[in-house]
Amino acid sequence: MRILKLALGVLTAGIVLTSCTQNIENENALENGTSVLTVVTSEEPETQLMALILSKAAADQGTPVRILLCDKGGDLALKTPPNISLQPLAPKNMSPAGLLTKLVGSGVKVDVCAIYLPNNEFEVDDLIDGVGVATPSDMATNFTQNGAKILSF
Repeated sequence: MRILKLALGVLTAGIVLTSCTQNIENENALENGTSVLTVVTSEEPETQLMALILSKAAADQGTPVRILLCDKGGDLALKTPPNISLQPLAPKNMSPAGLLTKLVGSGVKVDVCAIYLPNNEFEVDDLIDGVGVATPSDMATNFTQNGAKILSF
């Protein structure tokens, strides 16, 4: 019986230490600048939605996420996005434009590329509230961080 109690105590201590180690690793990752930069250029709604779903999953796990929308991906940030970006997709009947709005509302930093507006017929006022215009130096600071992950769609 004594051996069983000892084994149970060692097992419990191991579980606690493993849990603490994982929490420390997650905290260290954030302190060391681990972040995700998602770059969306695709005009395909399934690709856009998957990029945003993965970004949301990372943000939900506590990872700082930033989204950069360029080319046709920038159209997602418009107050009046293309109809194809408004169409709900299976399995959760979610649209890329709808999820982007939710991400902005939850505090995820979203910008269009610095060259998006000057090369299209849109102005800053055409963007949904909370979406900015990235500068090259700001973005470079973001993606050159030690441990930064870049997702490109």
